[in-house]
Amino acid sequence: MKKVAIVILNWNGAAMMRRFLPSVIEHSADVADIIVADNDSKDDSLALLKAEFPTVRTIILDKNYGFAGGYNRALEQVDYEYYMLLNSDVEVTEGWMERLIDFMDAHPEVAACQPKLRAEHSRDMFEYAGASGGYIDRYGYPFCRGRIFDTVEKDQGQYDDPCEVMWATGAALMIRREDYWRVGGLDARFFAHCEEIDLCWRLCNLGRKIYCVPQSVVYHVGGGTLPKGNPMKTYLNFRNNLTMLYKNLPEAELAHVMRVRRVLDYVAAFKSLLLDRNLGEFKAVVNGRKAFKAWRKDFIADRKQIQSTRTSVIDAMRKPYSILWQYYIHGCHMYSDIKE
Repeated sequence: MKKVAIVILNWNGAAMMRRFLPSVIEHSADVADIIVADNDSKDDSLALLKAEFPTVRTIILDKNYGFAGGYNRALEQVDYEYYMLLNSDVEVTEGWMERLIDFMDAHPEVAACQPKLRAEHSRDMFEYAGASGGYIDRYGYPFCRGRIFDTVEKDQGQYDDPCEVMWATGAALMIRREDYWRVGGLDARFFAHCEEIDLCWRLCNLGRKIYCVPQSVVYHVGGGTLPKGNPMKTYLNFRNNLTMLYKNLPEAELAHVMRVRRVLDYVAAFKSLLLDRNLGEFKAVVNGRKAFKAWRKDFIADRKQIQSTRTSVIDAMRKPYSILWQYYIHGCHMYSDIKE
C-alpha cells in the first residue's frame, strides 16, 4: 500500500485540473494515490475527472466548505501515513514526491514540509504563496525565504538548503496524518486564508518541526479563487490573522502584540483610503477587525487548550523583529538582507 495520498481540493477548477493534473499523475502515481475532493463545484469538474482521469479517486462534498473545512471533511475519509495537500493550479516535477517522502521518513521529528514553490508564469522566480518556506514576525505578518510582502525574488539557488521554518504553504503541504489530527486539523472557522499558518503554529507549540525541502520543486499559478486585491480576501486575511494570533501567542506577549496590531491595522486601512483611494480595502480591514472582535469569545477554549499544552513559553521559530521595520526602514527587500 502506498503511504501518501495527494489530495487536491477543487472548486470550479476544471480548467486548472485539465492543465495540471497530468503532471501530478505522471510524476506521482508510482508512489502516491491521487484524490480530488470536490467542494460542490458548479462547472464540469466531475465530468472531466470521470472522462479524462478515471484513475483519480473522487470525494464529493455536499457544499463548498472552504479550504479548511473542505480538507477536514475530505481527509476524514483518507487513511494514509502522509497527506499531501495540493492546489489544483500546481505543476509538479520529476522526483518531487520521492524527495519529500525520503525527507519525512528520515526526520520523524518533522510534522510537515513543503517543496520549493516557483511561479508558473515566470519560472525562474519564487512564487508568492510559499517560496522556500515561511515565517511570521513578532506581530504576525507572514513572509518567506524568497518573498517579503509583494517583493518576490529570483530563484538563484540562494535558499536551496533544507531549512526549518515556521509554516509551510497550503498550496503544497505534506503532513503526517497523525500530526494533522493531533491538533484537530485545519480550523474550519477560518474558511480560507491563514489556516495553514495557524495549523503549523499549533504544531510548533507542541514541539513539532516544519521544514522546506527545496530539492523538491513545483510551479504554482497562485491567486486561488480570490484575486489579489479582492476586498473579501483582505477581510479574511485580517480577521483570520488576528484570530491566529489570539489563539497561539504566548501569554506574556498577547496584550502587547494586539495593541501594536490595532495601530498598524488602522494605519494600513487609512493608507488604503487616503493614499490608494480604495474604499473597498479600507472597509475590508475595518470589518476584518470588527469580525475578529465579535467572534473572539468563540476561541477562548482554543486558546486555553493551546497554551496549556505548549512545550515552551516562547515561539522559537517566530521572528523577534518587525518585518515592516526591516522592509520599509532598513530597506531589506530580500530575505537574505535581514539582520537577525
